[in-house]
Amino acid sequence: MGLFPRFDEAERSPDAPRKTGLPRLWQILRRDIWDIFKAGFLALLGCVPFIAGVLFAAGTHAVLMALLAGLIGGAIAGPELCALADTLLRSLRDDPVTGWKVYRRAWRRSAKAALLPGALGGVLLATQMFILAHAEVFQLNLPTNMALVLGMLFLLGISLYLWPQLALMELSLGQLIKNSALLFIGQFPRTAAALAVLAAYILLSLRFFAFALSLLPVTNLWLPALPALFLVYPGLEQAFQIEEKFRDAPTAPEDV
Repeated sequence: MGLFPRFDEAERSPDAPRKTGLPRLWQILRRDIWDIFKAGFLALLGCVPFIAGVLFAAGTHAVLMALLAGLIGGAIAGPELCALADTLLRSLRDDPVTGWKVYRRAWRRSAKAALLPGALGGVLLATQMFILAHAEVFQLNLPTNMALVLGMLFLLGISLYLWPQLALMELSLGQLIKNSALLFIGQFPRTAAALAVLAAYILLSLRFFAFALSLLPVTNLWLPALPALFLVYPGLEQAFQIEEKFRDAPTAPEDV
């Protein structure tokens, strides 16, 4: 007996009707929870150097340490976040090819390309977090604090579109950022809904920190990432015709 009742591999059939809304999200969870959980856990491990470095920098008031943590920690986290996006995209498009070999192949394919976006995003996020943590020292007013929070939300919103693109296509960093910004604006209602999910998760985790920390090995990064990507996926599908392209693509050979 699994964690989710009525686990049914027949749901992977292309003839099965696709549900919508919460029933669709539940269908994905029942079918692919273990692949999603493992990818989320590995993504969490990849983010540990960034989190530890930024917390250490904030505690020691070392701005250079914050920049270094963002640069190195972000580069380490990038490939794992990209592989998590690939796993979630497979579930959202009902790709029956899952498992460790598929995850490893996706990680290898995009690892090198994910280093620079991860490092750049890590530096920006670490800088914003460090300044916000020292708001009183820098004597920041309320509008400046709000601007920093909005900046972090904007960065999260861009990442919702950047990592899936990197998992799907080979594009330059400039093109990835341009596409992500256009999707952020063009799909703003979906972007706002996804950011609301992420913001609620972060605020609840901070409010009940001890409880959230105890659950972190279970919730890791899949819990906030899945509903957020679920909300923006229709915009990605509309822009890139993901499912049509993957239906026509030849099957990749298995790893040996």
